[in-house]
Amino acid sequence: MDANQIDQFLALNSENLPEERLNEIRELLAAADDNKVNLLNATPLKGKTMMLLISVFLGSYGVDRFMLGDTTMGVIKLLTCGGCGIWTIIDWFSIINKTKEYNYKKIIEVLG
Repeated sequence: MDANQIDQFLALNSENLPEERLNEIRELLAAADDNKVNLLNATPLKGKTMMLLISVFLGSYGVDRFMLGDTTMGVIKLLTCGGCGIWTIIDWFSIINKTKEYNYKKIIEVLG
């Protein structure tokens, strides 16, 4: 992948990725072959704003955790109505970072 493509990818997706890992992602993209790049471009990443809204409106049912692949915590939140609201409120503040880490793991899965 050439430098322009890397810059375009990061410009489009950097707000949904952890800032401290952008250099690592840049290196992985530079070393990636065309097949991996095409697969990465077809991989949907979660938007942090969308996940925050889902967490606010459906977080007490665990939907936010289910969407990020954290099934165990999603079931626990569902059965306890968001831990009586406590986990739901905590997730409102942590869901953006969790979403960025989820997206990072998806990129590593494809490129690694």
